[in-house]
Order: sequence, then C-alpha cells, then structure tokens
Amino acid sequence: MYTKDGENYFIVDAHIALWDAREANIRNIHGKQFIDCFYDYHRNLSPESEVWSYDEYTYYGGERLMKDLFQDGHVDHAIFQPAYLGEFYRNGFGQTEEAFQLAQAHPDKLTYNHCFDPRNGEQGLDDLRRDHEKMRFTGVKLYTAEWHGESRGWKLTDPWAVRYLEECERLGITNIHIHKGPTIRPLDRDAFDVADIDHVATDFQGLNFIVEHVGLPRLEDYCWIATQEPNVYGGLAVAMPFIHTRPRYFAQIMGELLYWVGEDRLFFSSDYAIWTPKWLIEAFVDFQIPEDMTEYAPITTEQKKKILGLNAAKMYGLDVPEDLRLPESATPATGPRDPGAADVADSPLATV
Repeated sequence: MYTKDGENYFIVDAHIALWDAREANIRNIHGKQFIDCFYDYHRNLSPESEVWSYDEYTYYGGERLMKDLFQDGHVDHAIFQPAYLGEFYRNGFGQTEEAFQLAQAHPDKLTYNHCFDPRNGEQGLDDLRRDHEKMRFTGVKLYTAEWHGESRGWKLTDPWAVRYLEECERLGITNIHIHKGPTIRPLDRDAFDVADIDHVATDFQGLNFIVEHVGLPRLEDYCWIATQEPNVYGGLAVAMPFIHTRPRYFAQIMGELLYWVGEDRLFFSSDYAIWTPKWLIEAFVDFQIPEDMTEYAPITTEQKKKILGLNAAKMYGLDVPEDLRLPESATPATGPRDPGAADVADSPLATV
C-alpha cells in the first residue's frame, strides 16, 4: 500500500517480467538487438538515479524482483506478462518456470500469466491445454510481432488465432493481454497494429482484451476502438515513464484516455524491469494535468486509485482490504454502455 497526503492506494502492477538475456541464452544477433532496445528504453526514459548497469539488466532474478516491487516499490500485487521469443533466445526470453514458481511461492503477491503462439497449430493447442492444467492461469500475454520461422508476425483474426481464442474461452482464460505498442528492434512495427483488436473484441464477448501500451504510437486508433468495445482495456506500460521525460505528452496521453476510455478500464503497469514501479507510482500520485491544457479535465484521486490498482484487482479477483475499496458504480462514466441501456449522454461519441 502507498500512502500520500492522507490517501491510501492499493497498487497492482499489471505488467511485469522475469527475463534472461545473458549472453549464454542469446541465440543470434536479434536477441542482442532486442535486449539492447529494451535497455535503451530503460536508460533514456528513467531518472538517472533509477538506471541499472547493463549486466544487471540482462538478468536480475526473482530475489531482486521481490525487493524492487514489494519491499521498495509500493506494490501490493503484480502480474507476470511473459514474452517467449524463442527465435532469439535459446531457453526463451521470459523465464516461464522461474516466474511460475515464484508466483506459486507468493500467491498473495504474484499472478502468473502464460503465452502462446497460434502458428504452433494443433501441437500448440495441446501445449496450451497441458500448461493450463498445470498452472491454472486466467490470462495470457501475446506478441503478434514475434518471429516464427519465416513468419514475422500474425494477427488475432488469423484462423489459427481464432481457434486459440476459442480454446481460451473454453478453458476460462479470460484475460487476453496483447502487446500493441512501440516496436522493439528487430520486430516489425506494423505487426503490432491495433486494428485486429476491433474484430476479436466483437466476436469474443466472453474475453477481456487488454491492449498493452495503449496502442502507442497508435493512441487515437486504440481510443476509437476501446470507446466502442466494452471488453477492451488499456495497460499503461511504456506510457508511464513519459511522466518524467515528457510530462506534457504524458498529460495528453492520459487526457485522451480518460476522455475516450475512462478510468474504469486502465491499468497501471511499470513494465518491470524496463522501469521500476516506485518512482512511477510516486510521480503519478503527484501528477496533474497542466492548467493550460484546458481541453482535459483534472485527474481525480479516485481515478488514480482505480488506475493504480483497483481496476486490475477487479479483473483478476484480488482481495482488496475493505478500507482501500471504492463504491461500485453501476455504469462507467465513459465508453460503451450495456446494449440494453438507453442513456448514453455521457459517452464521447454521444454528440458525434
């Protein structure tokens, strides 16, 4: 729990990772390019005091993760969002077994999400069923730009991807996190396009689609989709560190998101270990839209509490202490309504 100015915040870091990019695990030049790009994001967007050395960045391990998040970082619960990247790393980039075992050891603090690649076909479906039987995860993280043999990306609307989403719905894997953000060298930017979200969100009403990185640099496209699709959410990883280097840009991002999507469908994410959560949480609690940016409303403490943890806690069924909860609202202030609801006057599109 984080406390500031008499207000208490329940914090859920909805996007963390445990990776191994040490030289022994790198399969080829592309693995080196990938971790170097990660490190550039870390070094260029972090306060100087928060910058790690390159060597410690390539592998930090579970003990440091627990310290950075829960001892130093104000976090109450965190959710693993792994990336496999088997074409670049011998044993995968995200450390599945290590992360899963850590979550098993600390179920009150960690939730393990899995990953899959629909280009693995029927064998991949069998693997998904087997892994779910063992791990009982309710969420997956998908990288649509991941390489696979000659393929350099896939879409959620591909026939095999649809098969996998159908299986997720059957198994109760309801939270589908998709990297739809900035490119990471050597992946192709266009393979992260957000357009396929619109299609599957309509077709799979039983699934939640969490667009990680809120579509950046395609924020407008993401907002127009999310305001129409009530099962589309936004993860703020990558957006958050601009609070330090480009605060007016961050204000614009948050202003647009709160106008179009609303505070009920946005999740705080540090993207650990690209960034550490402590400084991001403290900066966000203190942050306010500049007064001269008059097209955007001020961000309220209640909105910050929802974004920093209560929204993700609700989606993942986490136990929030009673004194840290907020009253439930029957209808979100922004975004699409239930199909049977008649009053849509508050929607951004109501006057279009």
